[in-house]
Amino acid sequence: MTEKDFIPQSYQRELIGGSITWQAPSNIALVKYWGKKEPQIPANPSISFTLDSCRTTTMLEFKKKETADKNITFELYFEGKKKEDFKPKIKSFFKRIEAYCPFLTDYQFVIKTENSFPHSSGIASSASGMSALALCVMSLEKELNPDLSEGYFNKKASFLARLGSGSACRSIEGELIVWGKHKNIENSSDLFGIKYPYKIHKVFQNYQDTILLVDKGTKQVSSSLGHNLMEDHAFAESRFEQAHRNLDKLRGVFETGNLKGFMEIVESEALTLHAMMMSSNPYFILMKPNTLEIINKIWAFRENSGLPVCFTLDAGANVHVLYPEKDAGKVFEFIKNELVAYCENEQYLCDRIGNGAKRIDN
Repeated sequence: MTEKDFIPQSYQRELIGGSITWQAPSNIALVKYWGKKEPQIPANPSISFTLDSCRTTTMLEFKKKETADKNITFELYFEGKKKEDFKPKIKSFFKRIEAYCPFLTDYQFVIKTENSFPHSSGIASSASGMSALALCVMSLEKELNPDLSEGYFNKKASFLARLGSGSACRSIEGELIVWGKHKNIENSSDLFGIKYPYKIHKVFQNYQDTILLVDKGTKQVSSSLGHNLMEDHAFAESRFEQAHRNLDKLRGVFETGNLKGFMEIVESEALTLHAMMMSSNPYFILMKPNTLEIINKIWAFRENSGLPVCFTLDAGANVHVLYPEKDAGKVFEFIKNELVAYCENEQYLCDRIGNGAKRIDN
């Protein structure tokens, strides 16, 4: 599919007003993407676990304008309060998707959104937030054109979400989502995420993710700036090739349930992401001392216990501890006894693989 496939030709119905509500989860990348081209095209493919409990709920209220104009007008409320400082990002998102959703100028909107996790928790809400909003927009389009298929609906929702936040395109469906063109993954695309199309061993069902909140402060460098620094990065091409190779390796890992291979790839990807940050120009370090303490504790526990627990990192200091459901009891005891002390105010979030977004108003 190309961008032109997402431009509607006409609508079958007219709507006066109404509201739509979606819940969309966050996700955690196993193979990371770092570096992108406009408009939100990834420099390398990635794959992620869709999460379950860390999610955004967004209601989109719409009312037909009495007098037509070319402006997209909206009010935005976050957790019950007007958030003017959030509006520029949403306005930019609407302008990016206007060509694919021309009905946006026909309505006045009120957006009401909230997270299941604290906004200051250090968990990026752009993936869950933008995917929830994109799904609301797509549900409005489906009201206008009821013949849209489920497959097209999900692809376009992912396509739109990507234009708000790249990783948001991986939060429409579950459990494993691929985003970015890869020659050995059928139907993979730079334009939207797809469900991982190959066999997944049962050991990865209900996989656990305990998120250790090492630092809840604002990142010193935004993800957008970090992505841009890959353009002239000395190691960029090698990194992009590595991501492709790791996706190839993961096919066998997922098929056979090879947890040793899984842990090696996932941890290497996390450390490589931060290595690219530390070797860019300008360079920066987002890990904190407690991030490293946690990593070393995980390695020591894995060596001593033989349990398949590993970590991954986003572009920040917090640590995602990943482990199979069958080992949850012992691993969680270790987390509480030895790792929580390294979290800011001893805060952490318990999550697991989820099935994707869901509409909750119908």
